[in-house]
Amino acid sequence: MNQRQIAESAGIIWNTWMRSELIDALPGHCRPSNRSEAYAIQAEVARLSAQSLFGWKIAATSTDGQKHIGVDGPLAGRLLAGRVMQSGSALELGKNLMKVAEAEFAFRMGAALPPRAARYTAEEVLAAVDTLHPAIEIPDSRYRDFVTVGAPQLIADNACACWFVIGPEVRADWRARDLARHPVTAWRNDALAAQGVGANVLGDPRIALTWIANELSEQGIGLGAGETVTTGTCVLPQAIAPGDSIRADFGELGSVSIEIK
Repeated sequence: MNQRQIAESAGIIWNTWMRSELIDALPGHCRPSNRSEAYAIQAEVARLSAQSLFGWKIAATSTDGQKHIGVDGPLAGRLLAGRVMQSGSALELGKNLMKVAEAEFAFRMGAALPPRAARYTAEEVLAAVDTLHPAIEIPDSRYRDFVTVGAPQLIADNACACWFVIGPEVRADWRARDLARHPVTAWRNDALAAQGVGANVLGDPRIALTWIANELSEQGIGLGAGETVTTGTCVLPQAIAPGDSIRADFGELGSVSIEIK
């Protein structure tokens, strides 16, 4: 793709997002055919937003999730600073198509992991982490039928990023815990809605974090110090509607909540 095609695709996605509209797909003449083209469009969408980069999200971190949207692996998307909320905030759901909330482990980086030829090891990635946070992601898509458009178009659409709710820094010694086996529960209006564990995220949220470090390195992007990475849902995505109170409970690692208007 040339820069004109990248700009055209990004403009379509950004304008569709801002108008709360939907499209069937990107036009054939400016549709990405691979991940590199898709990430170039995603970067242009972020530029058009005029928002700073808060961090990154990982979509499709479970086999079921990958099958659901017809992809063969995870996808990375940008978290825009203007779409980040603190725990306890109220969110107007509006015309959100997906209407789900996801309970996730989020890591804030203390050191950068720039692009390089060699792959990053899990030990290197974890050593670069500063803090861990419980989080809720509320994704969305700009495609009417997001399960059929394929990985490149989903990446271009920011991997279904929309809203991100970050909880307080974990004070417990999370590095000494087995995050793969750590229980996570989702609550809707004070009723238990779902239960899961960290292993639902590529086998371990730390594996997911390592995956995105290498995905972004291979794309010449890298992870920056201070950026936050949310690693994918530990429970089945929970349906939400205006009037709902949603809480993700990580036990000794804390909790995070959002009110839906």
